[in-house]
Amino acid sequence: MKIPTLLTLVICSLPVMAQGDLGALTKPQDGRSMRSTSTMRIGEVRRGDAERNYNPKADPRGDLEEASNWDNFRVPPGETHVLMDEKGPGVITHIWLTFLGPEPQAWAKQGSANHQEMLLRMFWDGRERPAVEAPVGDFFANCFGRRSEVISLPVAVEDADSYNCFWPMPFRKSARIEIENQSDKPISLLYYNIDWIKKRSLPRNTPYFHAQYRQEYPTRKGEDYLVLETKGKGHFVGTVLAVRTRSPSWFGEGDEKIYIDGEAKPSIWGTGTEDYFLSAWGLKTTSTPFFGVPHFDQWGILGGHTSAYRWHIADPVVFNKGIKVTFEHFGWISPDENPEYRSMSWNEREDDYASVAFWYQTGTPTFTTRAPHARERRLPDLERVIVYARDLADAQHHGAGTVARQQLDLHPGPQLLYRAPSADNAWLEIPFEVKRKEPLRLLLKATRSYDFGQYQATLNGVKLGGPLDFFSEKIVDHEFHLLDFWPAPGTYTLRLECVGKNPRSEGYYCGVESVRLRERRPRVADYGHDRDKDWRAQPELYR
Repeated sequence: MKIPTLLTLVICSLPVMAQGDLGALTKPQDGRSMRSTSTMRIGEVRRGDAERNYNPKADPRGDLEEASNWDNFRVPPGETHVLMDEKGPGVITHIWLTFLGPEPQAWAKQGSANHQEMLLRMFWDGRERPAVEAPVGDFFANCFGRRSEVISLPVAVEDADSYNCFWPMPFRKSARIEIENQSDKPISLLYYNIDWIKKRSLPRNTPYFHAQYRQEYPTRKGEDYLVLETKGKGHFVGTVLAVRTRSPSWFGEGDEKIYIDGEAKPSIWGTGTEDYFLSAWGLKTTSTPFFGVPHFDQWGILGGHTSAYRWHIADPVVFNKGIKVTFEHFGWISPDENPEYRSMSWNEREDDYASVAFWYQTGTPTFTTRAPHARERRLPDLERVIVYARDLADAQHHGAGTVARQQLDLHPGPQLLYRAPSADNAWLEIPFEVKRKEPLRLLLKATRSYDFGQYQATLNGVKLGGPLDFFSEKIVDHEFHLLDFWPAPGTYTLRLECVGKNPRSEGYYCGVESVRLRERRPRVADYGHDRDKDWRAQPELYR
């Protein structure tokens, strides 16, 4: 992946900056700069559950005691923390916030809420309905509860943990910003600064900023996925889209279809999902001022994750009476999900979609969608069977060498680290049980590293594809997808046998988190194309 340099980003941004922010710096500025912040204030007590006397109007503490540096909050499960509550008129120009990640650590030994479990809400002018309602992560183009770096003009997440937003957010009477903790764990060490300019007045026709989360798990058959539908006058400025695939192959052939001012047929019709996100021939991890893909784990797998953003800053989609923004959910599909048992590029898929729409609008939006609770935002579990390799550390399940349980941030629990000194007599075996016959995918959830070897997978003695290369210059998690089949009830053994190593690898080790049997879409069973196929005679992995 080619990472854009800072110079590249600046050059790409110059046309917009020259016409907007940089050019405006030579003109007199109206108003007075203000800030809402988590800084420690006089009279407050902040330490775990002992927080009290919170007064955002009190002076900052600013003394030589260590407590003066406790500029953060702990938000217990189920509680809501107000970041800003100010009177207008004004314009929010920048939001910065950070907090601990979900993994256990010294300051949060039981772990913390992840950013998908934090619901961000913004209210303008005392309205009961929030103008912004989205998980913190998704609002900042960080989907699935995973932390990813984003380098764009309106949103920047530096080092995947410093959340910045530069969308201008005007308000006339008041602005209230809050985060509700919908996790069963606390939000730990929440810091924030919200910069805004207090104005004497705002132009009468100033539109308000809006952002709304929506999801379908999975997408609805026969209906395009809806991102936004609202009546009024305004302009659409961006989309964050998250897709978890429920079928093999490429999901993104569906077009964006945008209906302007109540038209029956969309006058804005795209050419494919990757094209809308300004890429071509698929998507890959990237980050640019106007579009990007913060997370893309693996191409074409069953259960893959893709998140992308597209900002319409230089090209806002203008509407006068209303707008409807949709995506078709069509793409390639494996033969066993096609009624004619063939692979083709134009099939309606049933993947899991979530999105955030960003737009400016005068008046009151009519979009009725509300963000569901964090419990409902979690993706459905696809695993029928999970066998954790760490539970098979005894000698009968490995060959020459030693094993250890190793905890990495890549996996929720420890993995099994197999330290094979060479390829000779180096193997792992992981048994699992199938209780009923149904279409499943066999896969290995593993780790790749600089000193890992190459292993051949077999199932009950049947060779599955070619050698699996566990080598990577960086330590990363990886799923090795092995087989699509209808296993009969019984006991199976997956064997990994070392057959050498990558020339760049420093060793023959192997790291395995689990062996999994992942469910296929119901239509695979409905069509039943492979129901009676003997997987031993012809092992098949659909890509």
